[in-house]
Amino acid sequence: MSIIKNRPESQTAPRPVDTREPAPNAIAAGFRYLTGQLRQIGLFIALIVIVLFFQFATNGITLAPINVSNLVVQNSYILILAVGMVMVIIGGHIDLSVGSVVAFIGAIAGVMITQWHLPWPLAIVLCLVAGALVGAWQGFWVAYFGIPAFIVTLAGMLAFRGAAEIVLGNQQISPFPAGFRSLGSGFLPSFGTTGYEPLTLILSVVAVLAIAAGSVRQRIVRRKFALESEPVWWWLIKLLFTAALVLLVGFLLASYDGTPVVLIVLALLVVVYAAVMGQTVFGRHIYAIGGNLAAAQLSGVKTKRVTFLLFVNMGVIAALAGLVFTAGLNLASPGAGNGFELDAISAVFIGGAAVTGGIGTVPGAIVGGLIIGILNNGMSILGIDTDVQQLIKGLVLLAAVAFDFYNKRRGAGR
Repeated sequence: MSIIKNRPESQTAPRPVDTREPAPNAIAAGFRYLTGQLRQIGLFIALIVIVLFFQFATNGITLAPINVSNLVVQNSYILILAVGMVMVIIGGHIDLSVGSVVAFIGAIAGVMITQWHLPWPLAIVLCLVAGALVGAWQGFWVAYFGIPAFIVTLAGMLAFRGAAEIVLGNQQISPFPAGFRSLGSGFLPSFGTTGYEPLTLILSVVAVLAIAAGSVRQRIVRRKFALESEPVWWWLIKLLFTAALVLLVGFLLASYDGTPVVLIVLALLVVVYAAVMGQTVFGRHIYAIGGNLAAAQLSGVKTKRVTFLLFVNMGVIAALAGLVFTAGLNLASPGAGNGFELDAISAVFIGGAAVTGGIGTVPGAIVGGLIIGILNNGMSILGIDTDVQQLIKGLVLLAAVAFDFYNKRRGAGR
């Protein structure tokens, strides 16, 4: 009988097959990430292209210090409205009444300050409370009665426009105290006698440092929980671009009258609401409701309460926009705020929010509002008729929404 020697185990055991995929090339991975961020990238590219086009077409007027200051002041109320509107749209709703609320709150402020002779700081507080009550009224019907927000706010658009006319007696009220006017058209105190206002330059540097610190902290947290997919080189490009933009705006404002008071108000709104939407339970619930209402309800989200608070918040923000607009114009008029809801909604959709809800950011809405503002300003400088301006803005809005649908279909086809 022959003896069969056992071969060493290393010769008989099958070699394990390496099923791991090869590490992706960094450039290819970065390219795939950028293709998934076409909406955001296109937004910033569009802003740059529009600014450069009007800077060339207007022979440098667009980025002149006085025009940049006017851009901030003249579009501040639209940007303020966009901050609240993006939250409503992310939650899957819409608010058509904000322009009429602007007029209504302006009318109340006019009566309180010029006829009742209340101190203007007290009048501001009371007007914000009135805005909250307006939002609560509309939010009640949407959240607890289930009436679509489109219908409720359409009724509000008519009702509060009529209320503004009743409060003012269909007349205009003016003037307002200097302290109140500074909310819409005032500037921070100027220091120094040089050609550049030093406080504005200091605030610009502080803003850049705060943005950089917040971005670094957010990236560290995301990496800690293995949620970071953004390539570091793209993160650095975005951070440097944002810093350069802030410093440029600060430099231009410092070359004129300094920092508008309303810019500080807007900056505080952006910081607070960006944190609310990105870092709080309330913000996550808004995204959940807009993304999938049924799933949010099954997950224990108090959808009615969140929706109600959304409209209360929108009422307060619309009231603030009404105060800013009235103070800047130094006039309370029943026709104030006409069309503001369309500009605010356009800013939100151009800024990357999804029509179906669940997607959008506060900074994106601000960028969308800036695009609308620069288009308005540039076309006005060039002497383009208002009807043509409306046509162009409508086409820009349609292109933004169409691009959003294209991205969704492209993603679904993968």
